[in-house]
Amino acid sequence: MNHESFLSRAAAGMTQSAIRRMGGILATGRDIVSFAPGYPAPDTFAWDDFRAIAAELLASRDGSILQYGPTRGYRPLLEVIAGLQRGRGIDTAIEDLLVTTGSQQGLDLVARVLIDPGDVILVELPTYVGAISAFRNAQATMIGVPQEQDGIDLDALDRTFARLAADGRRVKFLYVVPNFQNPTGLLIGLDKRRRLLEWAERRDVLVVEDDPYRDLYFEDSASEAEVRPIKADDRSGRVIYLSSFSKTLAPGYRVAWIAAAPPLAAKLEMAKQAEDLLTGSLDQRVVYEACKRGVLDRQVPTLRRHYAHKRDVMQDALKRELGDLATWPRPSGGFFLWLTLPASVNADIMLPRAIEEGVIYVAGEAFYVNGEGQNTLRLSFSAPTPERIETGVSRLARALRAELAASATAAGAARQGAP
Repeated sequence: MNHESFLSRAAAGMTQSAIRRMGGILATGRDIVSFAPGYPAPDTFAWDDFRAIAAELLASRDGSILQYGPTRGYRPLLEVIAGLQRGRGIDTAIEDLLVTTGSQQGLDLVARVLIDPGDVILVELPTYVGAISAFRNAQATMIGVPQEQDGIDLDALDRTFARLAADGRRVKFLYVVPNFQNPTGLLIGLDKRRRLLEWAERRDVLVVEDDPYRDLYFEDSASEAEVRPIKADDRSGRVIYLSSFSKTLAPGYRVAWIAAAPPLAAKLEMAKQAEDLLTGSLDQRVVYEACKRGVLDRQVPTLRRHYAHKRDVMQDALKRELGDLATWPRPSGGFFLWLTLPASVNADIMLPRAIEEGVIYVAGEAFYVNGEGQNTLRLSFSAPTPERIETGVSRLARALRAELAASATAAGAARQGAP
């Protein structure tokens, strides 16, 4: 039976996540250092606090803890989120908010509510692979805009918009990750954020701002002021803002949120009703208690120090092991280092060699919507221990040097064979 013939056009175009594909390699039981997934470090989880909270909640036998609840989310948690938003400079009413089952669901809901097949949306080059998947599943046409050292190139953005407009094509929204972008770690500058919002107003484009790493700025190189959301200066409801507890409390709770203008929030709620009815009630209650009891406030400074140290360990190891064979921007927060390799190296083709050496990463091409990025790769320093980071970088260096040697040999043979 040809099951493929029954698939929708959207399903036929679905592809496996380049990051999730690495999970099968880890399942082999081999000694592999994984720089692939952007997982928080499990040794940073507030295990004792979570155990105490869960025990108290379940001991209460309050039926609402394990029952269906409102699609919008647990009201006291929504009030906590509104408070967090105000702390970020965003004046947020409860009517603006929707709790989601992770930020990935938020992206899927945005795609379902805003995108018709063929609609044009703009994304950074490179951009978050999960967003690419969500928008591709909705059959969007994604156009990439290059980045500078302080984030998206606004001149290129406007040229891209003008070209599309001249062709009679409407841009629905621009998707950006302004704080310590996944995958590059770049931080959009404050002045550029304000000019980006002015551009969106002038060109009548929505902005989808994905902000999961905002609290994870490294105090030696970034500050609270520099991570001010674009949404904080939005006065017309033009920005749809997504954030999450996954990187600060724990991703297993799958609790995130969207803040959007009430008409959009209402439609997002309807889409969520069809998708899962609600985000898990127990998860929301645990996260609410963790916020109310100060667990989140205690965690964040510790996380900043923890991940800043791992960034330094990885950078020092890369400098020592690779020398001038790779370049990368120094991230001032978040989970990732973005490597650019010599132009002759294809990171995806090199991956089997890296696996043989005992290290995995995500090849950079997966983060591009225009087929570029073959000589780039993303390394996540968040989950491995410092010792494993050192080991993994050493293995990566061996793989890269072997790949360069093989490329040189092949090039030499080709020259000898030329007439």
